Amino acid sequence: MSTPALAALDSFDATARREALAGLAAAQEGAAAPTGNVNMHMHSFFSYNSEDYAPSHVAWACRQAGLHASGLCDFDVLDGLDEFLAAGRTLGLRTTVNLETRAFFAEYANVDINSPGEPGVTYVMGAGFTSLPGAGTPQAEMLAHLRSTARDRNVGLIDRVNPQLREIAVNYDSDVVPLTPGGCPTERHIVRSYIERSTALLEDPRRVAEFWSRVLELPADDVGGLLGTPAMDEKVRARLAKRGGLGYEQPTSATFPPVDDFLKWVQSCGAIPMITWLDGTSGGELDPRAMCEEMMSKGAAALNIVPDRNWNLSGDDRDLKRQKLREIVDVAEELHLPVNIGTEMNKTGLPFVDDLSGEILAQYKETFVRGANIMVGHSLLAQFAGLSYCSAKAAAEFSSVASRNEFFAAVGALRPLDEARSITLVDLGAEKAYAWFQDQVAARA
Repeated sequence: MSTPALAALDSFDATARREALAGLAAAQEGAAAPTGNVNMHMHSFFSYNSEDYAPSHVAWACRQAGLHASGLCDFDVLDGLDEFLAAGRTLGLRTTVNLETRAFFAEYANVDINSPGEPGVTYVMGAGFTSLPGAGTPQAEMLAHLRSTARDRNVGLIDRVNPQLREIAVNYDSDVVPLTPGGCPTERHIVRSYIERSTALLEDPRRVAEFWSRVLELPADDVGGLLGTPAMDEKVRARLAKRGGLGYEQPTSATFPPVDDFLKWVQSCGAIPMITWLDGTSGGELDPRAMCEEMMSKGAAALNIVPDRNWNLSGDDRDLKRQKLREIVDVAEELHLPVNIGTEMNKTGLPFVDDLSGEILAQYKETFVRGANIMVGHSLLAQFAGLSYCSAKAAAEFSSVASRNEFFAAVGALRPLDEARSITLVDLGAEKAYAWFQDQVAARA
């Protein structure tokens, strides 16, 4: 049930969100029972969240659900970074902040990887960002480039769609950009804008259904039953923006940054370059070890999986995709790649969190929780001890990737930091803060 405080968590006013979260945290009666589940890949309204959750609301929902750890992951932006990390300290929640984008993988230019129908295009991530790049730095320039190229793609899509939907043509700056507080909307916001504009201009639901009936090439009665549902959004998105749609444009090597450049940028920000996995059925993912090793040669050091689309299936390919999930987890274990999992929350109907006690996912629980702890451990050590997972300092400090993983996971598993402890660690300085983490880990051993 929504309350004024919960509604304020999603205000476009950052001060209102912060005050609402503080009030909710002060009023909560005890902590939610821990579930042992994790969700390290959750979008907020700074890119697209199906419930329009702000970073503070994402953190609050995770705390209420008793999650062991959670990760914010917006597309092309880090706008929610400070808010999400602060929310974690307020709520006593283990947190980390990631960024997702698409890049061009030259070595796989002729095969699909994890963006179906788009050879050479790969989703890719950076994990564990702990601060925004300083103004004027190369890191800030790259982040601005991701934002500007996203805008260019969005404007291009609208420019191709508008002439074919003249009755409900939208303006990017006045109709779409205001749908997200950071001014970096996604393809899903564009779809929402077209649907909302058709409702506003045509008014009569019958006229709206008839209009979309022509666009979607479906019977008007069928469309009428879809109006106002998530299925309508998906139908319109497929018709306007996806391959074969009215506004679709096949990407090329120039559409997205080279994967090498993105991975180097992530590491230069002190974050962890991360591979993403779809389901193992594309040409690029048929040999998971080869794909992971190629990405690792470019600096990737972790792997992201969305488990729900790999096991929670009822079709003929269910057994195959479950087998592929087993294969990629085995490869990650062999290569000592921490595994980051999550449900994204960027589409209505997705689960809020994966149930790691379920029949299928229970076998991976240890791997998935360890991966989450490594991400949280990196975030803490990078923030307070000057030790990021992929740094030269970490390579010198640990004799093997396995020992590094063990220590970072142990730090991530520590009791979540509150605001007071965080301030104390900052005051200690990096060297003494690192010693404090070492002592805490030793005490739990």
